[in-house]
Amino acid sequence: MIGVETGLVYAGVSAVMLGVYTFLIKRYVAHYPATVYVALTYVCSLVWYIPIALVTVDEGYVPAGAGIETLGMLAFVVVGSSLAVLASFRAISIGDVSYVAPIGKLVPVFVVPVEVVFLSQHLTPLQLVGVVVATAAVYVANYEPGKLIEPLRQAARSRPAQFALASAAGFGVTDVGKRALTQELGMAPETVNLALFVGLPIALAPMALRRLPEGVRDDLGIFLGLGLLLAVAEHLVMLAFSTLPASLASPVINSSAIVAVVLGGIVLGEEAMRIRLTAAGFAIFGVTLISLG
Repeated sequence: MIGVETGLVYAGVSAVMLGVYTFLIKRYVAHYPATVYVALTYVCSLVWYIPIALVTVDEGYVPAGAGIETLGMLAFVVVGSSLAVLASFRAISIGDVSYVAPIGKLVPVFVVPVEVVFLSQHLTPLQLVGVVVATAAVYVANYEPGKLIEPLRQAARSRPAQFALASAAGFGVTDVGKRALTQELGMAPETVNLALFVGLPIALAPMALRRLPEGVRDDLGIFLGLGLLLAVAEHLVMLAFSTLPASLASPVINSSAIVAVVLGGIVLGEEAMRIRLTAAGFAIFGVTLISLG
């Protein structure tokens, strides 16, 4: 029972931190080029995360006998995560955070079919219902009273929605890769996080350096703060999944969408807060059903 309660604390705190993190991106750094933001934030996260990894890893960072398959999967996760993070930042920078946050939380909608195809996992009826409910979040986020088809058209032509869905798909695929690395291939979760915090800045450095704006030093404190939030939140997510069933941890962690919607509506004055809260509710309920399935 203590483990469950502790895991819920980890999941709940990480949800709040990730929601605040999403809001702060929109508030303070949305004007930066995506490559610059990601490179700087992940370098700062690396600085904060190294001490965490040194303290928490007991049995080695790389499993004994790790070969091409393990290193190839790790490289795939880093590259895929780079694209997903870039898409997520782009969605936030050009759209309302309360609009893109629920859509960006549809990661499990993409995880399930990837696991079915590549890991021979079966889709249960409950998971199928969850996919339908979570997908309905996109419709609700674009809902306009009296117009039945218009939300679908709006979602199809909305650039923020397209980037948010692309990021969800990217995270869905790479999450399966993370599962394979940590479960099937025996790699420490801290190693995966370290690889991301190192790999993303290296992969994006050539583009980021060319687009580095003037005055970035003035925002160094902001990037250090964002890096700290991301590093701690990602570690808490790892702890939550290590102490809770995924069916319980995932919905709690994904409730970060509600935090982002509320902050976007109250602090930034974004419109249609009730509709977007409803969309976030659909997304989280769908994720819950998928996890329970």
